[in-house]
Amino acid sequence: MSEQLDSVSVTLDALALGASDYVAKPTGTANVQEAINYINAQLVPRIRDWAGLGRHPRGPAVRIGGPPATAVTQSRKPRHAGHIEVVAIGSSTGGPNALATILANLPRDLSVPILIVQHMPTIFTKLLAERLDRIPPLVITEAQDGAVIRPGTVLIAPGDYHMTVNSEGIDRRVVLNQGPPENSCRPSIDTLFRSVAQAYGRKSMAVILTGMGKDGTEGCRALTDSGASVVAQDQSSSVVWGMPRAVAEAGLADRVLPLKQIPSEIIRRAGCGKKGRAALAAD
Repeated sequence: MSEQLDSVSVTLDALALGASDYVAKPTGTANVQEAINYINAQLVPRIRDWAGLGRHPRGPAVRIGGPPATAVTQSRKPRHAGHIEVVAIGSSTGGPNALATILANLPRDLSVPILIVQHMPTIFTKLLAERLDRIPPLVITEAQDGAVIRPGTVLIAPGDYHMTVNSEGIDRRVVLNQGPPENSCRPSIDTLFRSVAQAYGRKSMAVILTGMGKDGTEGCRALTDSGASVVAQDQSSSVVWGMPRAVAEAGLADRVLPLKQIPSEIIRRAGCGKKGRAALAAD
């Protein structure tokens, strides 16, 4: 177990230093063909992506503290311009650094909870939560089944579990399950976003960050149908502009922003501090 934790820690170190992605070596496979199938499913799509599909022309991963990008925004205003009660974030390739950038720039008195799905396997998400918890003033933990969702807390879906929200009276709680993968992912962003749409409706805000594939697109559709707003990370600040691109091209993003502008948007919509309250009043 300690060797496994060490391997996970080294992987997270590599991601923090600029590595864009990783593939866990196959374990528990019954034969060579199963191992080959695993590699085909996990490694080959990444190689194809890094050969050019969905990758920004500049190539290298965007690190914390990199140069600011130019904002690209949609012309329309958010569907619900008032105060939000929750932020749901989905991320994949390049996500750990993107999450660190966002969470490090949010205030201690953030008035809304943040629910996160980062595509990672078991153990990885727990160590990721522990690392992120050292950076900002917010409390960041791996989500536990039945946990009450409270303002100012950040919950990360555990690897191999979908995370959903259940309303119990005035409380909302985390519900974890091991239902079938969606978009070949468990946890799935779509699963979380649909659940948030049902529990919070138009008083929710979704953020879709860097990553391959289209996980999150249908969840964003459910959110927009409920009147919620959606922010997508822009191409220039994404390691892989796959998931946010799918959302933007489907017409589901209210704003397409550089990574460094997303914390300000969350603060504004949550109505934190004088600037946030003034911005909401002006909408």
